[in-house]
Amino acid sequence: MARAAVVTAGLTAAGSLFGLVRDQLIAHLFGAGGATDAFLVAWTVPELAATLLIEDAMALALIPAFSLALSLRAAGGTGRTDRADPVRRLLAVTAPRLFLALSCGAVLVGLAAPLLVDLLAPGLADPGPAVGCTRLTAMTVLTFGMAGYLSAALRAHHSYPAPAAIYVAYNVGIVATVLTLHATHGVAAAAAGVAVGSCLMVLVQLPAGHRLLPRRLPAASQPLPAPSGPGDQGPLPAASLRARAVLAPVVPIALFALARQSQVLIERHLASGLPAGAISHLNYAQKVAQLPMVLSLMVCTVTFPMVARAMADGEAERARRRVERDLTLAGLVVLAGTAYVIAYAPQIVEVLFQRGAFEARDTAATAAVMRVYALGLLGHSLVGALIRPFCSAGRPTWYPLASMAVGLLATVVAGAATAPHWGVLGIAAANACGISVTALLLLRGLGARLIALRVGRVAAGLGRLALAAAVAAAVGWATAADATGAPLAPSAPVAVAAGCLLVPVVFAVTALAVRAPEVPELLASAQRKLRHVR
Repeated sequence: MARAAVVTAGLTAAGSLFGLVRDQLIAHLFGAGGATDAFLVAWTVPELAATLLIEDAMALALIPAFSLALSLRAAGGTGRTDRADPVRRLLAVTAPRLFLALSCGAVLVGLAAPLLVDLLAPGLADPGPAVGCTRLTAMTVLTFGMAGYLSAALRAHHSYPAPAAIYVAYNVGIVATVLTLHATHGVAAAAAGVAVGSCLMVLVQLPAGHRLLPRRLPAASQPLPAPSGPGDQGPLPAASLRARAVLAPVVPIALFALARQSQVLIERHLASGLPAGAISHLNYAQKVAQLPMVLSLMVCTVTFPMVARAMADGEAERARRRVERDLTLAGLVVLAGTAYVIAYAPQIVEVLFQRGAFEARDTAATAAVMRVYALGLLGHSLVGALIRPFCSAGRPTWYPLASMAVGLLATVVAGAATAPHWGVLGIAAANACGISVTALLLLRGLGARLIALRVGRVAAGLGRLALAAAVAAAVGWATAADATGAPLAPSAPVAVAAGCLLVPVVFAVTALAVRAPEVPELLASAQRKLRHVR
């Protein structure tokens, strides 16, 4: 598991690095004006498709299903060459249906592009470029869906490198296409790059899929084998591999993912009525601030198939211990990153984006939004970690959707109230408020409904980590700027590099002082490895 987590984290970090290169390139070539706003409105389609078809709905529904199929295979002694293999059966009942549905969805998005742009950003002065970009990105409904399907199947087989590499391939495709076409096609080159990158996400997983997954599928109507081992005594029966049973959890999961992504839709809808560049400032702030959240979920990504397998085997206690540890580790990583983002936001944005058409005023606006948005990073991380055990039971569950609906309502109310007065800062604050409400509801509901979490203990540990993050952010901010906010460091790169050392040290020392969970154990493990190297 440790090796898988390291490989996944490394490839994810590489994907995020190429994502920053992508954002830097777009900022350099197109700035933060109307053209970039048009592309970002169109980018809503692939962002939503990625959330539904790669990160949430597809993975959360299919990883438990493939885990059950593998459990039934092990219990019944069915080999991969047997046409009654549960994994073969699962592929036969899901892959053709999903491919057809995704193809139809891609066509519908392309046809409905003008209506979608009008709904997403009614305040755009010229919707034409956004409509054209939306039609170019429509095919991601199909390609992201197939990439997400392969990713779920491979991760359930404990094969992590190829699924973790998809965002490297995606962003490399975007960067290469933009560099090739921007001079002749303008911002449409970025939309074409999204389409090219999405195809590469499928291609990069095909070799691993060819090696691990059955290639000759039985007829979809062929009966399942009757399990003869302990797996048939677990909470998930063999009948759960039928098409209706496998796809039934997709509905509440997909609606949950749609509601979660709707926060971005609400932000862009509200920001479309603000001065040009508001959508771009929100986008750049989120892309950078979300990096700690993405890294914090790497452990949960690796352990999700294990939690699903434990639930399939009926081992609730093993699942509880794993989930509690995952929540604490995710909180530790995201809060340390939050402290760094809040302390050095202006310097980070300057280093990453301030060049070409991206001016100093864009840096100041983006940094201010990023600091406010970072206040909700713990909520975003917890929601991403908590939804996984909710979906591990392999049965439809509507509680996460209800929790997300409450958080979304809080976002809408807060955003509508604050955007006219505080602009993009009010929109970012509404995002942080809404996602934090959802995280609290999910934490409480998981312990009461599915896994007997020690909610009080988990919350207390996260509270101590939050205190350590607040101290680290305050120290970092104080050393990065004087009382008027003017930078003290001779240059932004120096401040960014110094913060990479200062913030983690202050965070670790404070966490030890307040006896935050996991930190002493991690430091002791690092000391043991250092002694071993010596």
